[in-house]
Amino acid sequence: MPEEIKVTMPKLGLTMKSGTITKWLKKEGDRVEKDEVIAMIETEKLSGEVKAPASGVLVKILKKEGEEVPVGEVIAIIRTE
Repeated sequence: MPEEIKVTMPKLGLTMKSGTITKWLKKEGDRVEKDEVIAMIETEKLSGEVKAPASGVLVKILKKEGEEVPVGEVIAIIRTE
């Protein structure tokens, strides 16, 4: 049975409160594999990656490139198969 998995803004450092999505490497409708990098993010101090928490299809991107997002907030949805 398909399940919707939430992709959240990761916490890259102890003091990180938010991050900015600099680039989506996948688009809605793309197939993703667990631990595949799907987006690049940036904080005041460092750059990092957002990895897919599960394999499936990226069905919805909720935050746009350039948008600042608090840690833990949902940025995308993956539907498992």
